[in-house]
Amino acid sequence: MKDDTTISPLHQPGSILDPLTEIARDGARQMLAAALKAEAASFVAQYAEERLPDGRQRVVRHGTGPERMMQTGIGPIPVQRQKVRDRATDVPVGKRFRFTSNILPKWARRSRSLDALLPVLYLRGISTGDFEEALTALLGKDAPNLSPGVISRLTASWQEDYDRWQRRDLTARRYVYIWADGVYLQARMEPQAECMLVIIGATPEGRKELLGFQVGVRESAQSWRELLVDLKARGLAVPPELAVGDGALGFWKALDEVFPGTRHQRCWVHKIANVLNHFPKSMQPAVTADLREISHAETRAAALAAIETFREKYAAKYERGVACLTKDTEALLAFYDFPAEHWDHLRTSNPIESVFATVRHRTVRTKGALSQKTAKLMVFTLVKAASTKWRKLNGTNQLPRLIEGVKFTDGVAQPDATQSRAA
Repeated sequence: MKDDTTISPLHQPGSILDPLTEIARDGARQMLAAALKAEAASFVAQYAEERLPDGRQRVVRHGTGPERMMQTGIGPIPVQRQKVRDRATDVPVGKRFRFTSNILPKWARRSRSLDALLPVLYLRGISTGDFEEALTALLGKDAPNLSPGVISRLTASWQEDYDRWQRRDLTARRYVYIWADGVYLQARMEPQAECMLVIIGATPEGRKELLGFQVGVRESAQSWRELLVDLKARGLAVPPELAVGDGALGFWKALDEVFPGTRHQRCWVHKIANVLNHFPKSMQPAVTADLREISHAETRAAALAAIETFREKYAAKYERGVACLTKDTEALLAFYDFPAEHWDHLRTSNPIESVFATVRHRTVRTKGALSQKTAKLMVFTLVKAASTKWRKLNGTNQLPRLIEGVKFTDGVAQPDATQSRAA
């Protein structure tokens, strides 16, 4: 009699049967190994013309380092660091050619994407003792280098990174635009929420950077003043051309004291929301369309005409809504004096809002953080991780002209200003 019995291995607790993941992991290992070899070969090729007195090549491949496990988003991958040797013996150690891998830092044990994932999990409420269990499905049952002790040391390193970042020299930095906002997050062991003051700056190259970040007492003028004065004291001597923010009076008062030459631009997203609060819900779609016609008018004159139309249309019955709009007319239309390519960036404080959208949508209170200090470190680490993916400003070619003092009207450079500077 033919035996058709099939024997299947038992599924062990904590293990994962996923052939697709194993295939991806094996492919990643092979690709990583090939990339590391190519990186080392490229370095050696740069110095192919360097020769020793006896004619031998000076810089050569020198094997690999011991194998170690690298934690990645698809689990642990074995890697070996490529080694390169400078065979010259008659030059000082500091003058020798040294190879450092950009793909695999010398002491790295986790990928950068995984390091960015850890503060997200911590912020979501996973304690240090639960990390191994939470990451088992992703990294395998052992999850080395992610023990509670390692996670605790990692949070300590976040504090060191924050302290070092807060002391950085800004003498050589310049920011054409800045966006400012206050973000409220409450730790579960704190009686009330504290405000995290955030400033993002745009460099002359059009890149966005986290410029200022600290915990303040709500959005008071004193808290904003302390942050701005600290930035100025560390070398930020040239004031930004324009600051974008909501209607928080504390920030604008502090800005005028510390950087009096910086123009004000109110966020249209916040302003529209504030105006709509004075209208019934049934009217809000139509009012929103009218407000958008103002904010997206092609010229300042067209925007002023649309504001006047808005006043005539609604002032009789909704005077408070009209007053909410018209009291900030100058600050709402400041963007017309800057390149048109930048208008989408300048009409809103979205650069900050989008950064904190993840935090705000995922949790009302930072349940994983027992203290405001921990919450601050979590948010700072998240922002730094997100900053690597921030998109550049449109029309970066206009930024040098703006810095040179060229005047813009309705988004277009004034010919007279350009010609006078050329003369």
